[in-house]
Amino acid sequence: MDSGALSVIALAGVVIGVVGLVVAVIALVRLSHLRRSLVLLEAADGRETFVGVVARSVEQFHELRRDVADLDRVLTKTRHDVAESLRHVSVIRYDALGDLGGRYSFSAALLDDAGDGLVLTSIHGRAETRTYLKGLTGGKPDIELSPEEMKAVELARGARP
Repeated sequence: MDSGALSVIALAGVVIGVVGLVVAVIALVRLSHLRRSLVLLEAADGRETFVGVVARSVEQFHELRRDVADLDRVLTKTRHDVAESLRHVSVIRYDALGDLGGRYSFSAALLDDAGDGLVLTSIHGRAETRTYLKGLTGGKPDIELSPEEMKAVELARGARP
């Protein structure tokens, strides 16, 4: 082989070596960037990594979603229970008998949201007291109501008498 061919082969080897060196430097720089990124993902004391924190947070998020769904079911049941409770209440006091003052007689209406409930009336006289109980279904009485009882029902339902 002549010296010109050896020079070309040597020059090609140097160029390949320089290219290899440049590729190695680029790889080293990228590796350095990856190490810095990895340091950000790992805890300084090595106990818990960023990825571990994110995984734990995601699991806590899913637990919270399950808890919210459970609370929603409980709230729906509670709303239903409250709607059926006798929470609309009014009391009307009056003098049932003309000769006796002090408004000792009363009519009390206790209703749920649907208008179901009862009217309790106590009529106080000099010698005796009588108590009556009348039921309501859908706001309609099963026995005719007195004017005082009707007023108590209207007040309990939120209507103005």
